[in-house]
Amino acid sequence: MTINRRQLVLRSVSAGALVASPALWAQAAKGRKLVLGQSVPLTGAADQIGLAYFNGAKMYFDAINAKNGAGGYRIEVKALDDGYSAAKAAANARQLIDEGVDGLFGFAGTASCDAAYGVARASSTLFFAPFAASDALHDTGLTSVFHVRPALADEAYKVARHCATLSQDRIAVFAEEDAMGRAGLAAVHQALIDLKRPPLVASALSPVNSDKVDAAVAALMKAQPQAIIQVSLFNSSAAFIRKMRRAGYAGQFLNFSVVGIDPLFSALGKEIGGVVISQVVPSPRSVGTPLIKEYLDVLNQTDQTPSYESVEGYVAARAFAEGVRRSASGSGKPDRTGLQKAFEGMTDYDMSGFRVNLRAKKYESVRAVDLVTITPDGKVVR
Repeated sequence: MTINRRQLVLRSVSAGALVASPALWAQAAKGRKLVLGQSVPLTGAADQIGLAYFNGAKMYFDAINAKNGAGGYRIEVKALDDGYSAAKAAANARQLIDEGVDGLFGFAGTASCDAAYGVARASSTLFFAPFAASDALHDTGLTSVFHVRPALADEAYKVARHCATLSQDRIAVFAEEDAMGRAGLAAVHQALIDLKRPPLVASALSPVNSDKVDAAVAALMKAQPQAIIQVSLFNSSAAFIRKMRRAGYAGQFLNFSVVGIDPLFSALGKEIGGVVISQVVPSPRSVGTPLIKEYLDVLNQTDQTPSYESVEGYVAARAFAEGVRRSASGSGKPDRTGLQKAFEGMTDYDMSGFRVNLRAKKYESVRAVDLVTITPDGKVVR
């Protein structure tokens, strides 16, 4: 029987297995270590994004552990699948905390992150590097949550400002009818206000990651926007773009980073040509960036393929490890207090040419957001 890579990954995380190589298992009991808990969609609507993010982080942690860890501490991850369900993510968070993890890491999905953080906050557990968390979780008054990726507000501002430079005054939003879609829609509304731009001419919601977009197509075709900003996963984004173009729409499509370039290309093929997507980490093909050269050197020792989501997982893991290193070299003990102090000091961390601010205020991370255009053959053009 042939076992594919997805099956191997899912087996490795079933029942909350520790993510570590067999060699590391044998050494773990001999040295100091930290254990993180992660809940991520390895199945379900966002599985391609979840798997890439999970694998990118795992890749870095395995590499640093092979070099005696961060500040002498090995970092291991207990990973659970939540299928992109907020209720399951919250239950997983509770289970992981009950099992004594040292912090929660890399949860994914707006609703899932909100739900899981509610559990983490109640027990004063660190919540690190959520993927696509709501803007409410970016409130700097929340002292136990730390972000690697910019907020939805930052992406919305960058995209709306891009539309303004092209004198596109008639903007519409297509979003999924969930926490992420509603949060993204609100972020675009606010960005247009802050930029003193005309309000949206229309907005439409559709089911999550579904091809049931006909009602949205009809509503937005009637409004005739010059550009449509999409806050949606790849299946619904692809279905909407395809049906809008077949209905005769010739305007521009702009997507938040959560759509995922690779899964969107898989769903759209050559029809992806001209689509603009915001990105919050360097391109996995930017070999001139020291961080990406390092990432590719590590990736080439695995069976993984490069992707933006994998880079983001790698960045999140490296940022956490840097906090462990700083805490261990300072207080000598990367406990919750030591880690929190270290993370709070990481407001302009130069990660081999890529700047990370774990405590960014609203719009401070706009500069970290890049807009790229996708060619019909799936190549990225800045």
